[in-house]
Amino acid sequence: MIYIALLRGINVGGNNKIDMKTLKAVFESAGMERVKTYINSGNIVFSNDTFSQAELVPVLEAAIEARFDLRIRVLIRSLDEMQAVCDVLPESWSNGGEMKSDVFFLWDEVDEANAPSALPLTPGVGTLLTAPRALLYSVNREDAGRSGMNKLIGSKLYAQMTVRNVNTTRQIMKLMRELE
Repeated sequence: MIYIALLRGINVGGNNKIDMKTLKAVFESAGMERVKTYINSGNIVFSNDTFSQAELVPVLEAAIEARFDLRIRVLIRSLDEMQAVCDVLPESWSNGGEMKSDVFFLWDEVDEANAPSALPLTPGVGTLLTAPRALLYSVNREDAGRSGMNKLIGSKLYAQMTVRNVNTTRQIMKLMRELE
């Protein structure tokens, strides 16, 4: 099976620094194959037929903690699960000068049905879409400050997600397809 491991909170603001080459070696020593990292924010594409998807999380979290002495949460998505997110993602969404578009990947313990209402969104500003175990949000950069999303950080829901912009999400999908 082909998976993406999304690590939460590494290499952000100088905290939880993890070298990607070393991280790749950690994944390989834990039994993952064809391991590829993408940018420094903790995106690791790999294949594995030894562990179930549920078993991968504790295996990888333990391997990361053993090597880096950091307790980092790992979220795993299969190729099919990532495809389901990308199927919802509008082609017109981008992350750049005019638009800010993100995918909020939700941990399994999140109540998906109530997650959209837990976002601190200003009505009428931006667009929110839902996908299996993910929320997708896009806003014009000029409206980002009044979207309400700045209140998300520090919330209970924020602690139960990891965020990637749509450009990164699409690149992850491309890397996963290359391993197929």
